[in-house]
Amino acid sequence: MGISEQLDKASAQLKGLADQASAAQANAVAAKAKSQADLEKQVDAAQAAATKTAVELETAAKDSKDEASQWWVQVQDNWKAHIAKVRNGADAAKANLDAKRAEARAERAEDNAVDAVEFAYAAIQEAEYQVLNAALARLDADEAATAPTDG
Repeated sequence: MGISEQLDKASAQLKGLADQASAAQANAVAAKAKSQADLEKQVDAAQAAATKTAVELETAAKDSKDEASQWWVQVQDNWKAHIAKVRNGADAAKANLDAKRAEARAERAEDNAVDAVEFAYAAIQEAEYQVLNAALARLDADEAATAPTDG
């Protein structure tokens, strides 16, 4: 794949990411007006989508021999372990709801939401760097391939 095809793919992925972030932001704002039942359905759907995407990303990264891809597998494994711990804690907390515990659970959930958004923000910044760095590396390789050789 040449530089334009790879950058077109990365650009489309970044556009999809921006669209997803917009939809997530709209859902967060709309959540305040939803009923508990509607919000529970939406939470379940979001969890299923996140799990599906995580599995797809892990599969793609494990199929790659690239060191950076393997590193992302480790990052994702760490993130999945964190998410599992958070979700298990949330499930356990639901079983023992009283006003004080419900408030503490809500505060933890809000903190976890902020942490997840900050992680996503950092990942987007890293993605931008990687795309631009790839473009530069491709230009360097193309220039090296066309440079006259001594001899």
